[in-house]
Amino acid sequence: MQERFVDIAIIGAGTSGLNAMSQARKAGKTFVLINGGEPGTTCARVGCMPSKAMIQVAEDYHRRTHLGRYGIDGHEGLSLDLPEALEHVQDMRDTFVDRVLGSSTDDMPEDLFLQDYARFLEPTLLAVGEQRIRAGAVIIATGSRPLVPEPWRAFGDKLLTTDSLFELEDLPRSIAVIGLGTIGLELGQSLHRLGIQVEGFDQLETIAGLRDPEVAKTAIQVIGKEFPLHLGQPAQISEDGEQLRIQAGDHQISVDAVLCSIGRVPNLEGLGLENLGVELDARSLPPFDRHSMQVGELPVFIAGDVTAERPVLHEAGDEGRIAGFNAVRITSQAAGDPQQPLRFRRRTPLYINFCDPNICAIGQRFDALDPDQTAIGEIKMAPVGRALIMGNNRGLIRVYADKTSGQLLGAELIAPRGENLAHLLSWSIQQGMTAEQMLRMPFYHPVIEEALQGALNDLNRKLEVERDGPLTELALLS
Repeated sequence: MQERFVDIAIIGAGTSGLNAMSQARKAGKTFVLINGGEPGTTCARVGCMPSKAMIQVAEDYHRRTHLGRYGIDGHEGLSLDLPEALEHVQDMRDTFVDRVLGSSTDDMPEDLFLQDYARFLEPTLLAVGEQRIRAGAVIIATGSRPLVPEPWRAFGDKLLTTDSLFELEDLPRSIAVIGLGTIGLELGQSLHRLGIQVEGFDQLETIAGLRDPEVAKTAIQVIGKEFPLHLGQPAQISEDGEQLRIQAGDHQISVDAVLCSIGRVPNLEGLGLENLGVELDARSLPPFDRHSMQVGELPVFIAGDVTAERPVLHEAGDEGRIAGFNAVRITSQAAGDPQQPLRFRRRTPLYINFCDPNICAIGQRFDALDPDQTAIGEIKMAPVGRALIMGNNRGLIRVYADKTSGQLLGAELIAPRGENLAHLLSWSIQQGMTAEQMLRMPFYHPVIEEALQGALNDLNRKLEVERDGPLTELALLS
């Protein structure tokens, strides 16, 4: 069979693949984009965007429970048309998917966008349907899918994942959410606020991936007041007539459906990675450099959720850009301009759970800190004026810094508008700022950011640093 040559072959047309493609186009390289699954990014189709649309509907409807305290009458009579609400979520989802496709693959010629599955025959030779593609460099950006234990697949339509939840025209009356990480917690709370009977299960003792024990304790208390959480025991599923029975330890319930949110797995099946000639790990992933995205010493790169390391959109975009940039560099080598892949500094880790209140983790995680060299500042949200006015003064902020330099290291929090606080913290950590430098930034009154100011003040009092002037909040004029 005749081989077709391109400079760069990209497997996967999600966020990483599209960002890699933009680098190839910008450099004027020949390329093919290969996609065997549904077009459109995971974020737009089944992830970030439809879930946030559902969260918004649920939050707005839930807000009716606050209206009585403001003297607003008639809120008791508000009702929700679930099929109409789900149709709105699907319309929003379709809008976001159309925008992605319209700006990427819709108008690509068939010879550039191959809608089929790829398999490695050699590190630079791919079988794509009836074609053979020989490339100067290959980028693996095949994404991930929901993890579903094989025995659970027998439950058919009663076993939901994010791939099927947003396709429903109506919701079951009762749902068990198994897995209380970001996806399970966001959707579990939203389903509860939409009027569905929800119970949550996780074999871990924490939720939302929290590692700071104090923030985790607060989060469990806050979320557990909305719907029951059963932690520390694996959940078992069995049939119970028309329902499913869930048992975890001594607790058991029967529900109409289960939302399985126990994690995601890389899409690696059928890729033929064994033909790369490198040793694969227990997850069948090849070794790769997290700063160059290069697989071993091969002209092969890997990017995005398929790496199973930083499954968030902006990281997937960065990895796609790095992989695409370095694929361009090494294909220039064949043209007589030898260039080795470059290694890039990665952004400060940032994770946001959009439940209410938001749960966020920024920078170094609690379990990675040196307790002898770390100071921790905290503030509870209960007395924060703006949060009290909002009727949402629940939560805790904990901020970490090096004890002797004052440099910020990380934070975990559960707080209203935590998504905004988390960005301020991640930007400050990435700039290498100290607690004192942050406290010299303006803090308006009354704003949620005053809660962060309070945590930083508590942190600053615990530092063993030489003070820069008589006032913490203000620098002296030189």
